[in-house]
Amino acid sequence: MSSGSLYVIKLGSSTIVNHPEIFEEIGRIVRRGNQLLLVAGGAEAIRRKYESISRPMPFLTLPTGDEARYCSPEEMPYIREAYHEYILAPIRKHLKEQGLSVFGQVGGDNGLVLGQKAKPIKAIRDQKTVIVRDSMFGQYTGSQASFLQSALLAFDVVCITPPIWDSELEAYINIDADVLAAELAVELEAHHLRFITGTAGLLRDIGDAGSTIPDVYGNEELASVQGRMKQKVRAARLAVSRGICDVNISGPHSVETGGRTWFWQAEREPANFDLLNKVARIPSVSEDEHELARFLLEEIQGPSITGHIDSAGNVVFRKGNGSHTLMLLGHLDTVPHVWPVRSEGEGLTGRGVVDAKGCFVNFIHMLQEVDVPENGSLLVVGAVEEEVSSSKGAHYIRDHYQADAVIIGEPSGEDSLTLGYYGLFKLRISIRRAQEHTAAKDSISAIDELYEVASDIRTRVRDIDPQCLSSLIDIEHRNERGYIEVNAILNFRISPEAGKGYKDKVDLSVGEGVTVDVLRATPGFANPRSDALVKAFIRSFAKHGKSIRYLKKRGTSDMNTLASSWTSVPMVAYGPGDSSLDHTNDEYLSYKEVETARSILKEAVSEWFRLRTEV
Repeated sequence: MSSGSLYVIKLGSSTIVNHPEIFEEIGRIVRRGNQLLLVAGGAEAIRRKYESISRPMPFLTLPTGDEARYCSPEEMPYIREAYHEYILAPIRKHLKEQGLSVFGQVGGDNGLVLGQKAKPIKAIRDQKTVIVRDSMFGQYTGSQASFLQSALLAFDVVCITPPIWDSELEAYINIDADVLAAELAVELEAHHLRFITGTAGLLRDIGDAGSTIPDVYGNEELASVQGRMKQKVRAARLAVSRGICDVNISGPHSVETGGRTWFWQAEREPANFDLLNKVARIPSVSEDEHELARFLLEEIQGPSITGHIDSAGNVVFRKGNGSHTLMLLGHLDTVPHVWPVRSEGEGLTGRGVVDAKGCFVNFIHMLQEVDVPENGSLLVVGAVEEEVSSSKGAHYIRDHYQADAVIIGEPSGEDSLTLGYYGLFKLRISIRRAQEHTAAKDSISAIDELYEVASDIRTRVRDIDPQCLSSLIDIEHRNERGYIEVNAILNFRISPEAGKGYKDKVDLSVGEGVTVDVLRATPGFANPRSDALVKAFIRSFAKHGKSIRYLKKRGTSDMNTLASSWTSVPMVAYGPGDSSLDHTNDEYLSYKEVETARSILKEAVSEWFRLRTEV
């Protein structure tokens, strides 16, 4: 029962019947805090049903030569029974064994998933073309999306199978389960869509189990794709063209191991920007960074590069084994909501391209482009949960890694270097009062009281830090059993000048019935301009004919978390992008700026290693 990111996973009946270990993988996905919609196919189940009742299974030969199962009105009851007996029943059993709650049904039951019967089709019988009018096959037209969304919140797993319901005919109609999964992923705005198959993704040679096609761009021709796999490709392309989800076909019979074929909505980009386009198209809202981390771990390989995902979920790469360590620290997560990524010729628009996937992809390129000296190490880390209060990734890095200097991956623009950030002081104000009539003498509402308390606290914090900024970012109000409860989040941005001890100077006692909890108290940080790290950037900017502009930002980054204990480690932030677009629906990153920032970064990293060698 989660409000996290939504996975749609399509399982074939062969996987369900013969490979129950897939449900252990499903359990791990759910336990990471995700919602999960399972769409189940039924070919193997239908075959078993017909065998159990000794009924011949009817097929049609299409003009293409392909065979399709023929579903006339007389066959529909057997197909529905097959799904109930051989698909839904074992799914419930296996998910229960994983400790998961499940809501499962045939899609057409109660009109949950709707469709429209297809037009008559042509078939070949006795070497003649005939028109078949009673085939109960159709297309998806919609679903009771609000019900499905409520079910996804109430249950660990929601499972839907064909057939679906044609309300005009008042009859069940069949639909391809792959297409059903893609349509539901689009309508429900799923983040991840996975088609589980019996091979290691799409194969270049169906006789070679190791010939996985890693990437499919746009409408590239796939000559090796045959039979049922064509429908998976069609469904995958439908989802990437109309949805926000990342899409892959994976297996054999696994979402975690084996091979994967990724589908990308864009045409193949130049090599310099290919990785950026892929990373931007893998949704990674805070606490849902696993798919992106795993993709990077598989994608970034080389004889001198090692990589792993650490206990916090950060993806970590290292090049070199020397004692002089430079850390390039970016973050994998974005704020919600996810919206479609689009390549626009000269740049890229989409959630997270500015904050801060463009910055981190430039860091990844340093692994291939920078020559690390024998006495040096380049550590590239993609942190999790930077955009939420936990800063889980940065806290783990602070406590488990070491570095001589750190470059943070945040947008500064190609012409600027960020030397510091304001800190974050985050408070929760809670008020609980007995309900009373608003016309009562001296009555003051709990919400009015909240504003008075917030104003009082703001004054106290400003007395300690006149440069601070503050805002009420969330208010909740409820009336329950005669009591009014109000909860609010009061956010402060604290200047570096306030120092590390500002929290202890703020009096948060505000009276009976009011509690103030500190959710986060991160100090600001400002790096001096005189150390070797800044000097390396000064020389790089000069080499590229640019004057350096220094920034001190009023936001907060993972730099603040590291600085809370890494007191003598130089830290700056650098990366392409206009930070005024952070967290907006207008994020846009210019390819030209990405390339320029990458060149400046490469020279600065190389210069830092040269300066360390001279010491």
